Amino acid sequence: MRVEIWSDIACPWCYVGKARFEKALGEFPHRDDVEVVHRSFELDPGRAKDDIQPVLTMLTKKYGMSQAQAEAGEDNLGAQAEAEGLPYRTRGRDHGATFDMHRLLHFARTQGRQVELLDLLYRANFAEERSVFGDDARLLELVTTAGLDTDAARAVLADPDAYAAEVREDQREAAELGARGVPFFVLDRTYGVSGAQPAEVFTQALTQAWGERSPLKIVDGDAEACGPDGCAVPQS
Repeated sequence: MRVEIWSDIACPWCYVGKARFEKALGEFPHRDDVEVVHRSFELDPGRAKDDIQPVLTMLTKKYGMSQAQAEAGEDNLGAQAEAEGLPYRTRGRDHGATFDMHRLLHFARTQGRQVELLDLLYRANFAEERSVFGDDARLLELVTTAGLDTDAARAVLADPDAYAAEVREDQREAAELGARGVPFFVLDRTYGVSGAQPAEVFTQALTQAWGERSPLKIVDGDAEACGPDGCAVPQS
């Protein structure tokens, strides 16, 4: 079974939702037969790379919150993250474009290191002081820590077209599937789970999707075939 997760590094609920999903998956009896693929979704598509601002400022301007409301929201997110064992800085973070991060995540997927880089990006954005926005040197440090080739990643960042089509295709598919926000989990292209649901909801979705997988339909006939007991040989 395949589970696809659309998310954005700038999305705190994606950070929390990933932990909740992984908790459910870790207890799922068929977890070794579940393939997890992370897909791209930009909360601010088209945002300029140098357009960086404090998270609290972004919240007050974009959503019309008061400063007190924005701070309360961040405090709530911090508590939700802490409940999942995740570090979270409720003050002093900033917000910016994530397009380059998504391109690097697609590059990392080709090298089998996507999850490692994703986890590092989340932690750097939500728990560490140094910003991940507008700082290629910072991104390259994380790439190297994830076990990827630094020069190859530098070449990706230097070429704005590298993996850009893959990011946009992910976002097109998300829209096609009806995703209006992230995190968005799709199980075998049959079930969709929206938001950072409790682990119990993910457990239920995994169980239901696994049980309702379509069995292989066999088109039988008289054609010859080989099996454990040998090959059927036409008799003259």
